[in-house]
Amino acid sequence: MKNLLASLAPLRDRRYLVVLLIGFASGFPWVLHGSVLTLWLKSEGLTRSAIGLIGGVSAVYALNWMWAPLIDRVKIPLLSRYFGQRRSWLLLCQGLLVLLLLLMGEGDPHNSLGLIGLCALGIATVSATQDIAIDSYRILLFKPEENDSKMPFASALATAGWWSGYGFIGGALALTLGGASIGLSWPMVYRVLALLMMVVMVLIALIPEVEVSRPPPPLRKMSPLQWMQQIAVEPFLEFFKRCGPQLGLAILLFLFSFRLGEAMLGKMSLVFYVELGFTTEQIAFYNKFLGGLSTVVFSLMSALINTRYGVMRGMMVGGIAMASSNLLYAVMSMMGPAPWLFVFTLLVDNFCSAFATVAVVSFISYFTSRTFTGSQFSLMISFSNFGKTTLAAGSGLVVDALDGNWTVFFVITTVAVIPALCLLVWMGKLLDRYRAAQ
Repeated sequence: MKNLLASLAPLRDRRYLVVLLIGFASGFPWVLHGSVLTLWLKSEGLTRSAIGLIGGVSAVYALNWMWAPLIDRVKIPLLSRYFGQRRSWLLLCQGLLVLLLLLMGEGDPHNSLGLIGLCALGIATVSATQDIAIDSYRILLFKPEENDSKMPFASALATAGWWSGYGFIGGALALTLGGASIGLSWPMVYRVLALLMMVVMVLIALIPEVEVSRPPPPLRKMSPLQWMQQIAVEPFLEFFKRCGPQLGLAILLFLFSFRLGEAMLGKMSLVFYVELGFTTEQIAFYNKFLGGLSTVVFSLMSALINTRYGVMRGMMVGGIAMASSNLLYAVMSMMGPAPWLFVFTLLVDNFCSAFATVAVVSFISYFTSRTFTGSQFSLMISFSNFGKTTLAAGSGLVVDALDGNWTVFFVITTVAVIPALCLLVWMGKLLDRYRAAQ
Protein backbone atom coordinates (compact mmCIF):
# COMPACT_ATOMS: atom_id res chain seq x y z
CA MET A 1 0.00 0.00 0.00
CA LYS A 2 2.84 2.40 0.86
CA ASN A 3 4.50 1.68 -2.48
CA LEU A 4 1.23 2.45 -4.30
CA LEU A 5 0.79 5.75 -2.44
CA ALA A 6 4.39 6.66 -3.18
CA SER A 7 3.84 5.93 -6.88
CA LEU A 8 0.77 8.18 -6.91
CA ALA A 9 2.51 11.02 -5.04
CA PRO A 10 3.25 13.02 -8.23
CA LEU A 11 -0.52 13.46 -8.73
CA ARG A 12 -0.56 16.07 -5.96
CA ASP A 13 0.87 18.53 -8.49
CA ARG A 14 -1.86 21.07 -9.39
CA ARG A 15 -0.62 21.24 -12.95
CA TYR A 16 -2.41 17.96 -13.57
CA LEU A 17 -5.77 19.74 -13.17
CA VAL A 18 -4.80 21.92 -16.12
CA VAL A 19 -3.81 18.81 -18.08
CA LEU A 20 -7.27 17.34 -17.40
CA LEU A 21 -8.99 20.50 -18.64
CA ILE A 22 -7.05 20.79 -21.89
CA GLY A 23 -7.49 17.04 -22.40
CA PHE A 24 -11.27 17.55 -22.18
CA ALA A 25 -11.03 20.39 -24.70
CA SER A 26 -9.14 18.07 -27.06
CA GLY A 27 -11.54 15.13 -26.84
CA PHE A 28 -14.84 17.00 -26.93
CA PRO A 29 -14.76 18.00 -30.65
CA TRP A 30 -14.54 14.33 -31.64
CA VAL A 31 -18.10 13.98 -30.34
CA LEU A 32 -19.18 16.85 -32.58
CA HIS A 33 -17.91 15.45 -35.90
CA GLY A 34 -17.97 11.81 -34.76
CA SER A 35 -20.48 10.14 -32.42
CA VAL A 36 -23.32 12.68 -32.62
CA LEU A 37 -22.99 13.09 -36.37
CA THR A 38 -22.85 9.31 -36.89
CA LEU A 39 -26.07 8.68 -34.96
CA TRP A 40 -27.78 11.68 -36.56
CA LEU A 41 -27.00 10.43 -40.08
CA LYS A 42 -27.88 6.85 -39.13
CA SER A 43 -31.28 7.96 -37.80
CA GLU A 44 -31.89 9.76 -41.11
CA GLY A 45 -31.27 6.57 -43.08
CA LEU A 46 -27.85 7.21 -44.63
CA THR A 47 -25.84 4.13 -45.65
CA ARG A 48 -22.85 2.75 -43.75
CA SER A 49 -20.54 3.71 -46.60
CA ALA A 50 -21.82 7.30 -46.63
CA ILE A 51 -21.45 7.61 -42.86
CA GLY A 52 -17.92 6.23 -43.01
CA LEU A 53 -16.90 8.56 -45.83
CA ILE A 54 -18.32 11.67 -44.12
CA GLY A 55 -16.48 10.55 -41.00
CA GLY A 56 -13.34 10.80 -43.12
CA VAL A 57 -13.24 14.54 -42.35
CA SER A 58 -11.17 13.55 -39.34
CA ALA A 59 -8.32 12.93 -41.81
CA VAL A 60 -7.30 16.56 -41.23
CA TYR A 61 -5.85 15.46 -37.87
CA ALA A 62 -3.22 13.65 -39.90
CA LEU A 63 -2.32 16.85 -41.75
CA ASN A 64 -2.08 19.40 -38.94
CA TRP A 65 1.72 19.12 -38.89
CA MET A 66 1.63 21.20 -42.09
CA TRP A 67 0.46 24.30 -40.22
CA ALA A 68 1.76 23.38 -36.75
CA PRO A 69 4.79 25.73 -37.03
CA LEU A 70 2.37 28.65 -37.21
CA ILE A 71 1.08 27.87 -33.71
CA ASP A 72 4.67 27.85 -32.42
CA ARG A 73 5.64 31.11 -34.10
CA VAL A 74 2.72 33.33 -35.23
CA LYS A 75 1.13 35.62 -32.65
CA ILE A 76 -2.60 36.39 -32.81
CA PRO A 77 -3.18 40.16 -32.64
CA LEU A 78 -4.56 41.37 -29.29
CA LEU A 79 -5.28 37.87 -27.94
CA SER A 80 -1.60 36.91 -27.65
CA ARG A 81 -0.89 40.12 -25.71
CA TYR A 82 -3.31 39.16 -22.93
CA PHE A 83 -3.30 35.35 -23.03
CA GLY A 84 0.09 34.36 -24.42
CA GLN A 85 1.06 32.30 -27.46
CA ARG A 86 -0.72 29.01 -26.82
CA ARG A 87 -3.76 30.12 -24.84
CA SER A 88 -4.56 32.71 -27.52
CA TRP A 89 -4.65 29.96 -30.15
CA LEU A 90 -6.81 27.82 -27.86
CA LEU A 91 -9.35 30.60 -27.34
CA LEU A 92 -9.47 31.43 -31.04
CA CYS A 93 -10.10 27.79 -31.97
CA GLN A 94 -12.79 27.34 -29.35
CA GLY A 95 -14.59 30.49 -30.47
CA LEU A 96 -14.63 29.11 -34.02
CA LEU A 97 -15.96 25.78 -32.74
CA VAL A 98 -18.88 27.54 -31.08
CA LEU A 99 -19.78 29.25 -34.37
CA LEU A 100 -19.50 26.00 -36.34
CA LEU A 101 -21.69 24.17 -33.83
CA LEU A 102 -24.42 26.78 -34.16
CA LEU A 103 -24.18 26.57 -37.96
CA MET A 104 -24.30 22.75 -37.82
CA GLY A 105 -27.54 23.04 -35.88
CA GLU A 106 -29.12 24.69 -38.93
CA GLY A 107 -28.38 21.70 -41.19
CA ASP A 108 -30.58 18.89 -42.51
CA PRO A 109 -29.08 15.58 -43.77
CA HIS A 110 -31.65 15.36 -46.57
CA ASN A 111 -31.67 18.95 -47.82
CA SER A 112 -28.29 20.35 -46.80
CA LEU A 113 -25.91 17.41 -46.43
CA GLY A 114 -23.20 19.52 -48.07
CA LEU A 115 -23.49 22.15 -45.33
CA ILE A 116 -23.28 19.47 -42.65
CA GLY A 117 -20.23 17.96 -44.32
CA LEU A 118 -18.50 21.36 -44.54
CA CYS A 119 -19.29 22.11 -40.89
CA ALA A 120 -17.94 18.70 -39.86
CA LEU A 121 -14.78 19.39 -41.87
CA GLY A 122 -14.49 22.81 -40.24
CA ILE A 123 -14.92 21.36 -36.74
CA ALA A 124 -12.27 18.71 -37.42
CA THR A 125 -9.84 21.27 -38.88
CA VAL A 126 -10.24 23.73 -36.00
CA SER A 127 -10.00 20.87 -33.49
CA ALA A 128 -6.81 19.59 -35.15
CA THR A 129 -5.36 23.10 -34.90
CA GLN A 130 -6.38 23.34 -31.26
CA ASP A 131 -4.63 20.03 -30.55
CA ILE A 132 -1.31 21.51 -31.70
CA ALA A 133 -1.53 24.20 -29.03
CA ILE A 134 -2.80 21.72 -26.40
CA ASP A 135 0.00 19.20 -26.91
CA SER A 136 2.62 21.93 -26.93
CA TYR A 137 1.17 23.48 -23.77
CA ARG A 138 1.14 20.13 -21.93
CA ILE A 139 4.77 19.34 -22.74
CA LEU A 140 6.00 22.83 -21.82
CA LEU A 141 4.07 22.70 -18.54
CA PHE A 142 6.72 20.30 -17.21
CA LYS A 143 10.49 20.70 -17.13
CA PRO A 144 12.73 18.33 -19.15
CA GLU A 145 14.08 16.73 -15.97
CA GLU A 146 10.51 15.77 -15.03
CA ASN A 147 9.98 13.65 -18.16
CA ASP A 148 10.63 10.28 -16.54
CA SER A 149 8.74 10.90 -13.28
CA LYS A 150 5.80 13.05 -14.40
CA MET A 151 5.33 12.77 -18.16
CA PRO A 152 3.63 9.31 -18.00
CA PHE A 153 1.14 10.73 -15.49
CA ALA A 154 0.66 13.83 -17.63
CA SER A 155 -0.03 11.55 -20.61
CA ALA A 156 -2.44 9.50 -18.50
CA LEU A 157 -4.37 12.52 -17.30
CA ALA A 158 -4.40 13.97 -20.82
CA THR A 159 -5.96 10.67 -21.94
CA ALA A 160 -8.38 10.79 -19.01
CA GLY A 161 -9.36 14.34 -19.91
CA TRP A 162 -9.75 13.40 -23.58
CA TRP A 163 -12.07 10.56 -22.69
CA SER A 164 -14.07 12.72 -20.31
CA GLY A 165 -14.66 15.10 -23.22
CA TYR A 166 -15.29 12.39 -25.79
CA GLY A 167 -16.84 9.81 -23.50
CA PHE A 168 -18.47 9.90 -20.10
CA ILE A 169 -19.14 13.67 -19.92
CA GLY A 170 -19.31 15.20 -23.41
CA GLY A 171 -20.25 12.07 -25.34
CA ALA A 172 -22.69 10.66 -22.79
CA LEU A 173 -24.38 14.05 -22.43
CA ALA A 174 -24.78 14.46 -26.18
CA LEU A 175 -26.18 10.96 -26.75
CA THR A 176 -28.48 11.20 -23.75
CA LEU A 177 -29.91 14.51 -24.97
CA GLY A 178 -30.57 12.98 -28.39
CA GLY A 179 -31.95 9.68 -27.06
CA ALA A 180 -35.58 8.69 -26.63
CA SER A 181 -35.72 9.65 -22.93
CA ILE A 182 -35.08 13.37 -23.46
CA GLY A 183 -35.69 13.38 -27.19
CA LEU A 184 -34.05 16.60 -28.32
CA SER A 185 -33.55 16.88 -32.06
CA TRP A 186 -29.95 16.43 -33.15
CA PRO A 187 -29.71 20.08 -34.34
CA MET A 188 -30.82 21.19 -30.86
CA VAL A 189 -28.20 18.89 -29.32
CA TYR A 190 -25.54 20.80 -31.26
CA ARG A 191 -26.81 24.09 -29.86
CA VAL A 192 -26.60 22.77 -26.29
CA LEU A 193 -23.06 21.53 -26.93
CA ALA A 194 -22.13 25.02 -28.12
CA LEU A 195 -22.99 26.28 -24.63
CA LEU A 196 -20.73 23.65 -23.08
CA MET A 197 -17.90 24.79 -25.34
CA MET A 198 -18.38 28.36 -24.09
CA VAL A 199 -17.87 27.14 -20.52
CA VAL A 200 -14.62 25.47 -21.58
CA MET A 201 -13.48 28.76 -23.14
CA VAL A 202 -13.95 30.60 -19.85
CA LEU A 203 -11.91 27.99 -17.97
CA ILE A 204 -9.12 28.06 -20.57
CA ALA A 205 -8.88 31.84 -20.14
CA LEU A 206 -8.11 31.30 -16.44
CA ILE A 207 -5.19 28.86 -16.74
CA PRO A 208 -1.59 30.19 -16.65
CA GLU A 209 0.50 30.61 -19.79
CA VAL A 210 3.67 28.54 -20.26
CA GLU A 211 7.05 29.86 -21.33
CA VAL A 212 9.51 28.39 -23.82
CA SER A 213 12.97 27.99 -22.29
CA ARG A 214 14.73 28.27 -25.66
CA PRO A 215 12.47 30.35 -27.91
CA PRO A 216 13.29 30.43 -31.64
CA PRO A 217 14.45 33.74 -33.17
CA PRO A 218 11.70 36.31 -33.92
CA LEU A 219 10.27 36.00 -37.42
CA ARG A 220 10.07 39.76 -37.92
CA LYS A 221 13.89 39.98 -38.10
CA MET A 222 14.13 37.48 -40.96
CA SER A 223 13.98 37.69 -44.72
CA PRO A 224 11.03 35.94 -46.45
CA LEU A 225 13.28 33.00 -47.39
CA GLN A 226 14.55 32.64 -43.81
CA TRP A 227 10.97 32.95 -42.56
CA MET A 228 9.83 30.05 -44.74
CA GLN A 229 12.81 27.95 -43.71
CA GLN A 230 12.10 28.50 -40.02
CA ILE A 231 8.40 27.75 -40.44
CA ALA A 232 8.44 24.84 -42.88
CA VAL A 233 11.86 23.19 -42.65
CA GLU A 234 13.75 23.80 -39.42
CA PRO A 235 11.35 22.02 -36.95
CA PHE A 236 11.39 18.79 -38.95
CA LEU A 237 15.06 18.99 -39.88
CA GLU A 238 15.97 19.31 -36.20
CA PHE A 239 13.92 16.18 -35.40
CA PHE A 240 15.82 14.00 -37.91
CA LYS A 241 19.19 15.50 -36.95
CA ARG A 242 18.62 14.74 -33.27
CA CYS A 243 17.14 11.25 -33.70
CA GLY A 244 19.04 10.21 -36.80
CA PRO A 245 17.35 9.22 -40.08
CA GLN A 246 16.79 5.55 -39.21
CA LEU A 247 15.21 6.09 -35.80
CA GLY A 248 13.26 9.11 -37.03
CA LEU A 249 11.78 7.13 -39.91
CA ALA A 250 11.10 4.11 -37.67
CA ILE A 251 9.19 6.29 -35.19
CA LEU A 252 6.97 7.73 -37.93
CA LEU A 253 6.26 4.35 -39.57
CA PHE A 254 5.44 2.79 -36.22
CA LEU A 255 3.04 5.58 -35.27
CA PHE A 256 1.40 5.29 -38.68
CA SER A 257 0.57 1.61 -38.31
CA PHE A 258 0.26 0.98 -34.56
CA ARG A 259 -3.42 1.82 -34.02
CA LEU A 260 -4.87 1.21 -37.48
CA GLY A 261 -6.93 -1.82 -36.43
CA GLU A 262 -8.32 -0.03 -33.39
CA ALA A 263 -9.28 2.95 -35.56
CA MET A 264 -11.08 0.76 -38.09
CA LEU A 265 -13.11 -0.69 -35.23
CA GLY A 266 -13.78 2.74 -33.74
CA LYS A 267 -15.12 4.16 -37.00
CA MET A 268 -17.80 1.48 -37.24
CA SER A 269 -18.43 0.71 -33.56
CA LEU A 270 -21.55 2.88 -33.18
CA VAL A 271 -23.03 1.51 -36.41
CA PHE A 272 -22.26 -2.00 -35.12
CA TYR A 273 -23.97 -1.35 -31.78
CA VAL A 274 -27.11 -0.03 -33.50
CA GLU A 275 -27.28 -2.93 -35.98
CA LEU A 276 -26.71 -5.41 -33.17
CA GLY A 277 -29.83 -4.09 -31.42
CA PHE A 278 -28.68 -1.70 -28.68
CA THR A 279 -30.68 1.49 -28.10
CA THR A 280 -29.19 5.00 -28.12
CA GLU A 281 -29.58 5.20 -24.32
CA GLN A 282 -27.73 1.91 -23.85
CA ILE A 283 -24.92 3.10 -26.13
CA ALA A 284 -24.72 6.39 -24.23
CA PHE A 285 -24.46 4.64 -20.86
CA TYR A 286 -22.28 1.64 -21.71
CA ASN A 287 -20.03 3.06 -24.43
CA LYS A 288 -19.74 6.73 -23.48
CA PHE A 289 -20.34 7.01 -19.73
CA LEU A 290 -19.11 3.65 -18.40
CA GLY A 291 -16.51 3.24 -21.13
CA GLY A 292 -15.14 6.75 -20.70
CA LEU A 293 -15.10 6.56 -16.90
CA SER A 294 -13.27 3.24 -16.94
CA THR A 295 -10.70 4.65 -19.37
CA VAL A 296 -9.91 7.42 -16.88
CA VAL A 297 -9.14 4.82 -14.20
CA PHE A 298 -7.25 2.58 -16.61
CA SER A 299 -5.13 5.52 -17.81
CA LEU A 300 -3.81 6.08 -14.29
CA MET A 301 -3.09 2.36 -13.95
CA SER A 302 -1.28 2.47 -17.28
CA ALA A 303 0.88 5.38 -16.10
CA LEU A 304 1.97 3.35 -13.07
CA ILE A 305 2.88 0.36 -15.25
CA ASN A 306 4.69 2.40 -17.89
CA THR A 307 6.62 4.32 -15.25
CA ARG A 308 7.72 1.07 -13.62
CA TYR A 309 8.51 -1.11 -16.65
CA GLY A 310 9.36 1.39 -19.38
CA VAL A 311 7.55 2.81 -22.38
CA MET A 312 8.89 0.41 -25.05
CA ARG A 313 7.87 -2.69 -23.16
CA GLY A 314 4.54 -1.07 -22.39
CA MET A 315 3.86 -0.43 -26.07
CA MET A 316 4.62 -4.04 -27.00
CA VAL A 317 2.31 -5.45 -24.32
CA GLY A 318 -0.31 -2.77 -25.03
CA GLY A 319 -0.25 -3.41 -28.77
CA ILE A 320 -0.78 -7.17 -28.38
CA ALA A 321 -3.52 -6.70 -25.80
CA MET A 322 -5.22 -3.92 -27.79
CA ALA A 323 -5.41 -6.06 -30.92
CA SER A 324 -6.51 -9.18 -29.08
CA SER A 325 -9.35 -7.33 -27.34
CA ASN A 326 -10.92 -6.71 -30.76
CA LEU A 327 -11.77 -10.41 -30.89
CA LEU A 328 -14.32 -9.83 -28.13
CA TYR A 329 -16.30 -7.73 -30.61
CA ALA A 330 -16.32 -10.72 -32.94
CA VAL A 331 -17.86 -12.73 -30.08
CA MET A 332 -20.47 -9.98 -29.60
CA SER A 333 -21.39 -10.15 -33.28
CA MET A 334 -22.14 -13.86 -32.90
CA MET A 335 -24.02 -13.67 -29.56
CA GLY A 336 -26.20 -10.62 -30.18
CA PRO A 337 -27.08 -7.68 -27.87
CA ALA A 338 -26.06 -9.10 -24.48
CA PRO A 339 -25.49 -6.18 -22.06
CA TRP A 340 -23.11 -8.14 -19.81
CA LEU A 341 -20.89 -9.02 -22.78
CA PHE A 342 -21.03 -5.41 -23.98
CA VAL A 343 -19.78 -4.17 -20.60
CA PHE A 344 -17.05 -6.83 -20.35
CA THR A 345 -15.85 -6.11 -23.90
CA LEU A 346 -15.73 -2.37 -23.26
CA LEU A 347 -13.80 -2.78 -20.01
CA VAL A 348 -11.17 -5.00 -21.62
CA ASP A 349 -10.97 -2.85 -24.75
CA ASN A 350 -10.72 0.42 -22.81
CA PHE A 351 -7.98 -0.91 -20.55
CA CYS A 352 -5.91 -2.05 -23.52
CA SER A 353 -6.54 1.16 -25.44
CA ALA A 354 -5.66 3.36 -22.45
CA PHE A 355 -2.48 1.37 -21.87
CA ALA A 356 -1.37 1.85 -25.48
CA THR A 357 -2.38 5.53 -25.58
CA VAL A 358 -0.40 6.49 -22.47
CA ALA A 359 2.66 4.64 -23.77
CA VAL A 360 2.48 6.29 -27.19
CA VAL A 361 1.92 9.84 -25.89
CA SER A 362 4.78 9.44 -23.40
CA PHE A 363 6.99 8.11 -26.17
CA ILE A 364 6.19 11.00 -28.51
CA SER A 365 6.75 13.53 -25.73
CA TYR A 366 10.16 12.00 -25.06
CA PHE A 367 11.31 12.74 -28.61
CA THR A 368 9.79 16.23 -28.89
CA SER A 369 12.03 19.32 -28.93
CA ARG A 370 11.12 22.05 -26.47
CA THR A 371 11.93 24.71 -29.06
CA PHE A 372 9.68 23.32 -31.81
CA THR A 373 7.25 21.61 -29.47
CA GLY A 374 3.97 21.96 -31.35
CA SER A 375 5.54 21.30 -34.75
CA GLN A 376 7.33 18.08 -33.82
CA PHE A 377 4.61 16.63 -31.62
CA SER A 378 2.10 17.32 -34.40
CA LEU A 379 4.36 15.66 -36.97
CA MET A 380 4.49 12.46 -34.94
CA ILE A 381 0.87 12.44 -33.82
CA SER A 382 -0.21 13.19 -37.40
CA PHE A 383 1.45 10.02 -38.63
CA SER A 384 -0.49 8.16 -35.96
CA ASN A 385 -3.72 9.94 -36.92
CA PHE A 386 -3.22 9.26 -40.62
CA GLY A 387 -3.61 5.54 -40.03
CA LYS A 388 -6.42 6.14 -37.55
CA THR A 389 -8.42 8.58 -39.68
CA THR A 390 -7.58 8.55 -43.38
CA LEU A 391 -7.17 4.81 -43.94
CA ALA A 392 -9.81 3.89 -41.37
CA ALA A 393 -12.35 6.08 -43.20
CA GLY A 394 -12.83 3.16 -45.60
CA SER A 395 -13.87 0.80 -42.80
CA GLY A 396 -17.53 1.16 -43.80
CA LEU A 397 -16.63 0.04 -47.33
CA VAL A 398 -14.88 -2.99 -45.84
CA VAL A 399 -17.98 -3.98 -43.87
CA ASP A 400 -20.18 -3.51 -46.93
CA ALA A 401 -17.75 -5.57 -49.04
CA LEU A 402 -18.06 -8.33 -46.43
CA ASP A 403 -21.88 -8.12 -46.73
CA GLY A 404 -22.12 -6.96 -43.15
CA ASN A 405 -20.08 -9.86 -41.75
CA TRP A 406 -18.94 -8.13 -38.57
CA THR A 407 -17.10 -11.21 -37.27
CA VAL A 408 -14.64 -11.26 -40.17
CA PHE A 409 -14.27 -7.48 -39.96
CA PHE A 410 -13.18 -7.62 -36.31
CA VAL A 411 -10.68 -10.40 -37.07
CA ILE A 412 -9.16 -8.14 -39.75
CA THR A 413 -8.80 -5.32 -37.20
CA THR A 414 -6.97 -7.74 -34.92
CA VAL A 415 -4.27 -8.84 -37.37
CA ALA A 416 -3.74 -5.25 -38.60
CA VAL A 417 -1.38 -4.55 -35.67
CA ILE A 418 1.18 -7.27 -36.57
CA PRO A 419 3.35 -5.08 -38.89
CA ALA A 420 3.60 -2.40 -36.18
CA LEU A 421 4.77 -4.91 -33.56
CA CYS A 422 7.49 -6.18 -35.89
CA LEU A 423 8.56 -2.59 -36.45
CA LEU A 424 8.61 -1.99 -32.69
CA VAL A 425 11.26 -4.69 -32.22
CA TRP A 426 13.53 -2.97 -34.76
CA MET A 427 12.84 0.42 -33.20
CA GLY A 428 13.88 -0.88 -29.78
CA LYS A 429 17.37 -1.66 -31.11
CA LEU A 430 17.65 1.80 -32.68
CA LEU A 431 16.47 3.41 -29.46
CA ASP A 432 19.30 1.78 -27.52
CA ARG A 433 21.78 3.50 -29.82
CA TYR A 434 19.94 6.82 -29.44
CA ARG A 435 20.07 6.68 -25.65
CA ALA A 436 23.76 5.74 -25.70
CA ALA A 437 24.46 8.85 -27.75
CA GLN A 438 22.64 11.21 -25.36
